[in-house]
Amino acid sequence: MAGGASNDDDGMISGINVTPLVDVVLVLLVIFMVTAPMIHAQGMPMDLPQASKTENLQTIFSVELGADGATMVDSEALASDEAISPLARKAKQANPELRAVIRADKKVEHGRVIHVLDLLKKSGIAKIAFAVSQGSTKSKKASDEEAASAEKLLADERLSASFSGLVFKFLRLL
Repeated sequence: MAGGASNDDDGMISGINVTPLVDVVLVLLVIFMVTAPMIHAQGMPMDLPQASKTENLQTIFSVELGADGATMVDSEALASDEAISPLARKAKQANPELRAVIRADKKVEHGRVIHVLDLLKKSGIAKIAFAVSQGSTKSKKASDEEAASAEKLLADERLSASFSGLVFKFLRLL
């Protein structure tokens, strides 16, 4: 009989027909070979910036606005917000690639923050960022679940890649 199965007089099958098993395995192999490149190509194409090989440190012009009206620039107290402009101009002349970071208490009025932003722009500083705290409205449990989900997704991608590699090695052997 085909497939290596033999029938005894009692009607018992003493061998296993492996042809359907091979068919199923080959179909699964083709499915994984077709879907593996699609899974790998789901990310967005990006042109990432290159890191410099030198140890250039960025100079940060730090502006802190307190809820009580206090203004600090690079950890030095100022009498008013208007005193930021001359310091910013001087720092910009010393370093043309100067970056400013505004760190304001959440109780500081929006208008005051915008005023300081305008003072920095008038002083010639174009690269301005706002500092925020690392606090989150999510619970620790939700953050842990997101981290576990991301870790599982990464493990699944590694497993898929290693499985694809094994499939290709198997095909080379055939």
